[in-house]
Amino acid sequence: MKFHVLVVEDDAVLNRMLVMALGKVGYELSSARTWAEACRQLEAQAPDVVLLDMNLPDAEGFGPLSEIAADRPTVMLTAYGSIDQAVQAMRLGAADYLSKPVNLDELELVLRRAIDAGRLRAGRAVDHATSNTRRTPDLLGDSPAMARLHGLIDAVADSPVTVLITGESGTGKELVAHAIHQAGPRRAERFVAVDCCTLQETLFESELFGHERGAFTGADRRKPGLMEAAAGGTIFLDEIGDIGPALQAKLLRVLETGRFRRVGATADLRADVRIVAATNRHLPRMVQDGQFRADLYYRLSAFVIEVPPLRERASDIPLLVQHFAARSTRQGEPVHFSEAALVQLGAYGWPGNVRELRNVVERVTLLSPRGQRIEPWHLPAFGQLVPGVRPDAPDNLLQGEPTLDDVERRYLALLLDRYDGNRRRVAEVLGISERTAYRMIERFGLR
Repeated sequence: MKFHVLVVEDDAVLNRMLVMALGKVGYELSSARTWAEACRQLEAQAPDVVLLDMNLPDAEGFGPLSEIAADRPTVMLTAYGSIDQAVQAMRLGAADYLSKPVNLDELELVLRRAIDAGRLRAGRAVDHATSNTRRTPDLLGDSPAMARLHGLIDAVADSPVTVLITGESGTGKELVAHAIHQAGPRRAERFVAVDCCTLQETLFESELFGHERGAFTGADRRKPGLMEAAAGGTIFLDEIGDIGPALQAKLLRVLETGRFRRVGATADLRADVRIVAATNRHLPRMVQDGQFRADLYYRLSAFVIEVPPLRERASDIPLLVQHFAARSTRQGEPVHFSEAALVQLGAYGWPGNVRELRNVVERVTLLSPRGQRIEPWHLPAFGQLVPGVRPDAPDNLLQGEPTLDDVERRYLALLLDRYDGNRRRVAEVLGISERTAYRMIERFGLR
């Protein structure tokens, strides 16, 4: 990626020399010899870094620096360097400070450092948003369906092609996107996940592309967007099917030209990102219904990966259960799921997929004593998990604010039904003697 440097220097010879020297090492260059001209350049071209002379014909001192340092990396140049000036420049936000005559090797190093610092600063805009996001584990499973999935990830990881990940809610589409990022050449850069259905369209455009100062009410300064924060890395657009027509058009332009524009700006910026999108909606049908642009769909679907639902890889459930249980018991002796409990979990259709399984396992684990062996009757909402079991399961015993006797009677009836009237087994589950269990059965008239 070529970075754009704006050289603001009133000395024509030095200005031309700096432009030629930096152009030879691969930078894109523009130049200005007055502050007024520099302001026009800043509005028109949005450079990555500014090389700014301290004294200009129409501006002196730190005035120009104070106007632009908050928005983009700025390196100061002066013929009268001093420690006091350097300290003041850094306080006002300068990325660095150089004295004339300029050492070109030092200048190149300073500019690169300033650009890197600017990208890091832009990246911090998303750190707070992503820090509270649940950190998901790596893709787990050795079923044939997962083997095919890993094969597709390996096939596309090194390519810059846009990837569309499809699948039901809860299958782990973001995990797949992150796996593509980690397996590709951009793995050392930022992975930025964007939920396309959480913000209003006007706010979402500003979050994704950023905005200029004064672009709308409350925009008191320029703000980089998530596209800039992900520079060099991968941006993951989750639930892409939920964006509206205006954003669809802007995103199509990014995919076609590799450029975007902040809200309220007149200049384009380069989108040096790998785009991975995901949806649980049927985009071809949405295209037919006029709800999604056909040209955007064709751009997004250059390489499609469908994530299998959990019911199509039920053999992975024991491994997933073990992983989620271990993660929920970081201290102390972990709980274990019996073979019968695993069979029951495997028999369920899991409409919420891996996310639903994780929630069930974590809840059971957190509510169970350390070292507890999880049996089928410990599972929450058991009657809803497994077809054919009575609906008055443990989670439903308290419906209707029953008395304690009612709770005992309902639970005893549930166990008798589950174990075909085997009083010995019921007594073992209740932790009482068989004689006491018999007396309870007699008392509640459940023989």
